[in-house]
Amino acid sequence: MADPTRGKLGIVVGGGPAPGINGVISSVTIEAINRGLEVVGVRDGFKYLAAGDVSQVRPLTIPDVAPYYQRGGALLGTSRTNPAKNPDHLNAVLKGLEQLGIKYLVTIGGDDTAYSGSQVYAHAKGAIKVAHVPKTIDNDLPLPPGIPTFGFETARHYGVQVARNLHEDAKTTTRWYILVSMGRAAGHLALGIGKASAATVTLIAEELKGKDVSIELICDIVIGAMIKRKAQGKGYGVAVLAEGLLEEIGETKLREMMEKNPGKFGSIELDAFGHLRLGEIEFGRLIRTTIASRLKDLGVKLDMVDKDLGYELRCADPIPFDAEYTRNLGYGAVKFLLSPEAEKNGVVVTFVGGNMVPRPFPEMIDPATKKMRTRLVDIGGENYEVARRYMIRLEQSDFDDATRLERLAAVVKMTPEQFRERFGYIVR
Repeated sequence: MADPTRGKLGIVVGGGPAPGINGVISSVTIEAINRGLEVVGVRDGFKYLAAGDVSQVRPLTIPDVAPYYQRGGALLGTSRTNPAKNPDHLNAVLKGLEQLGIKYLVTIGGDDTAYSGSQVYAHAKGAIKVAHVPKTIDNDLPLPPGIPTFGFETARHYGVQVARNLHEDAKTTTRWYILVSMGRAAGHLALGIGKASAATVTLIAEELKGKDVSIELICDIVIGAMIKRKAQGKGYGVAVLAEGLLEEIGETKLREMMEKNPGKFGSIELDAFGHLRLGEIEFGRLIRTTIASRLKDLGVKLDMVDKDLGYELRCADPIPFDAEYTRNLGYGAVKFLLSPEAEKNGVVVTFVGGNMVPRPFPEMIDPATKKMRTRLVDIGGENYEVARRYMIRLEQSDFDDATRLERLAAVVKMTPEQFRERFGYIVR
């Protein structure tokens, strides 16, 4: 039974959906009520609170949340409203939480929501204790090594199923699929899907860091894989590309491309956090169209289909890993908030080796960027090395071996020297 004297706990969900959000909401609610707290869910993130509207909340009971434990989506909704960007909005959030009598706050989201939660904690000056539960299917938050963000494993699981189905279709119909995977800042999801599905080639932004990245470079890497496959007698395959490659190309080059092809590949838009809205850019179509044009110049024709993959994964029912994981995280958030440590810091809740390790906001959030440090794919590690070893891609060894080089050049009716001149740059 809730004891009004114990206080009230609020739950806010921010950012994009991820499998397991309802698992966190459910476990937080059940544990908090079992410890004597009242629980309320704030609808649609900070959207209404930032506007001074405190009516968009709902009390949560155990019967309300228990059926949702293993369901996808977010029963409270979500939004990308960032109150930390505007002092008036942040003040409205603080005032609203005070009006609602909320003493404990659990925020669920990525790095932007974590920063918003940290600012609520800092400006409430101890009146509101805050625990943030990190979620993103991108797996790009700086959790301890080997610890995923919740939602990632489920997204990868269903993404692999799609990629395997597409591979069988590609083989059956002799075509290529260009599969674009979500993953703005890091390529974990694309690499995880590509590696586990045995995709022909996977390309992530991390391996292009420090290079002059262009649409042409990305397309030539895929074309190189296509040529190598044809040299092996196979005219089909699946290429998995991380959408974060768009960030590497950059807004300037993308705008130039869009201006040359108005309306053909979507539009350039920014979200509330100043990020490119990658979903508004038809990256797959852009890549497919450019590849087709460059293949035509080479005298090669291949049937291709582009497919964006991401929105289909975000509200999937969590697999057992994430169902269990989110129960741990929700329980851990409440346990922390009711501990003496909550008087000292607001935290990001993490688990290491089965034990909760709360990380204070100052350790996790860079004060300059106001974001958590991005966890990138380690392209120097064996995990990535294994992925590369099982891809079909042009490698330096293809150019060093005269027989291989001649076979590759023959596919596009070039001399070995011409092929080296045309494609050698992508392996340097």
